[in-house]
Amino acid sequence: MTQQSPGKKRGLSRPVEVVRAELLKDPETKRIADAVGMKLEDYVELVLEYAQDKDKEPMLNVVSDEELKANGFPVHTVEEVGEFLVAGAKGELPGQGNPFAKSEFEASKGDAAGKPSLNPTGDTAKAPQDEAKRQELLEQMKKGGGGPRG
Repeated sequence: MTQQSPGKKRGLSRPVEVVRAELLKDPETKRIADAVGMKLEDYVELVLEYAQDKDKEPMLNVVSDEELKANGFPVHTVEEVGEFLVAGAKGELPGQGNPFAKSEFEASKGDAAGKPSLNPTGDTAKAPQDEAKRQELLEQMKKGGGGPRG
């Protein structure tokens, strides 16, 4: 097992200029910067700051609702946050999109003629769903609970 010298930071193995250029060109980085409401350049610098020092912990500020309101930030209820997390889990957040829809792939019966298929009848077999269990799981997600543990 190797030990790091106390003054040495664990970080990038490639030159920071190269990584910065790659991040600035990457469309996914731009999408994330937009999603978190930051300019691309500022977001890239923040990413590089953490990438250059793997031991650096992100800063977390906990403030009261009153302080948020006083500084012009919206205050969300627990229910709103739960709905946001559920929407994220379902892939329904703005900008998230459906990656399969982007492919423009459409399964048509004419294209599959004479080709092997895992679903030869064209019908999709679905297991019966227990609506009560489904609703219970959604409620657990909203509350942040994982259900009974044993």
